[in-house]
Amino acid sequence: MKIYFESYGCTLEKSESSLYLNKLLQDKNNQLVNDPEDADLSLIGTCVVIKHTEDRMVKRISSLSKASKNVQVLGCLATVNGNTIESDNVHVLKPKEFRNFYEGDLDDIEIKSDIYDGIPINQGCTGSCNFCISHIARGKLLSRNIEKIVNQANMELERGIKEIRISSLDTAAYGKDIHTDLAELVNSISSINKDFNLRVGMMEPRNTYDILDKLISSYKHEKVFKFLHLPVQSADNNVLEAMNREYTIEEAETVWKKFHDTFPDMSIATDIILGYHNDTEEGFEKTIKFLETYKPDIINVTRFSPRPFTKDYNKMPLNSNLLKKWSSEIIALHKEQMEKKLDTYTGKEEKVLITEDGKNGTMVGRDINYRPVVLKEGYKKYSEIYCTIVSHGSNYLIGE
Repeated sequence: MKIYFESYGCTLEKSESSLYLNKLLQDKNNQLVNDPEDADLSLIGTCVVIKHTEDRMVKRISSLSKASKNVQVLGCLATVNGNTIESDNVHVLKPKEFRNFYEGDLDDIEIKSDIYDGIPINQGCTGSCNFCISHIARGKLLSRNIEKIVNQANMELERGIKEIRISSLDTAAYGKDIHTDLAELVNSISSINKDFNLRVGMMEPRNTYDILDKLISSYKHEKVFKFLHLPVQSADNNVLEAMNREYTIEEAETVWKKFHDTFPDMSIATDIILGYHNDTEEGFEKTIKFLETYKPDIINVTRFSPRPFTKDYNKMPLNSNLLKKWSSEIIALHKEQMEKKLDTYTGKEEKVLITEDGKNGTMVGRDINYRPVVLKEGYKKYSEIYCTIVSHGSNYLIGE
């Protein structure tokens, strides 16, 4: 069987979809193709985090259905909008079907394709944010056993992978349902006696705060990338309460400060939602002040998008012109901050793990703080090199 594959959305969605693909590729009669018109089956992993994304997914599925004999839809769209997109040649993998795959068939999958986006460690989450459709699509927390995750990491290392990524909706929620935690998992993976680095995916402030000291201790292992993705969403407690985020900005700051104080050069990413229904100019200024103070390396800015089945579906976002102004202000601030931050690296020597092909014949690597370093071609993927930083782009370093 010839299979065409596409995947969209977060790291979790991509990692799950790529594992599902590789399960199919266990059959030696199945092979990947580059054109849906040549495929017996087209797989698409989907995302519905905001309305614009969902619309793109539906449009793309429609295009695939015209080009391909059989389309199978994975991911969050299957839960949220699955019944409305099924047709004679479009099948949606229902949540129960995928959860069965997650609980059993996910283990011991040998990767047969270069398409690999990491290891999912848990389904669902512990939160119930009033704006978030993902926890509805994904369901309650379902953590995989540490032994199974470590086994999968070992399988990847055996085939030459040197960057192990673990992902979920909230990695800090890991283990709450099976009497363990993320720190224990990080320690277990880091103890594998092979040469690699570990990247930990997004973690929500509430659950991170609850295991903070233990987690920071696990991050001290030399194999762990000093990278933290902590979505604060807003620095206004009134907005956080309306969102039902289950933490205060002061608690999020505690997490941020403790990580930064322990690892001063680490990369920290955050997410900001603009235009929540009770947001104000005063609240936005608090968020700007937070960003001015903590200077995140990555800021993912989205506008509040009411999603079906959520508590705030009937709430209206703020005026779009105001949100454009706010968004532009954050972008300008971040550009200025990154220019100053990346300037300080010029002339420094960095140890870099080459992880991917770049643009125009370049290679991209990561230093221990997970900052991207662009180098000229000539290096093999997963090779480790020392380089001198000679310049930078808007969000990456340039090395020689």
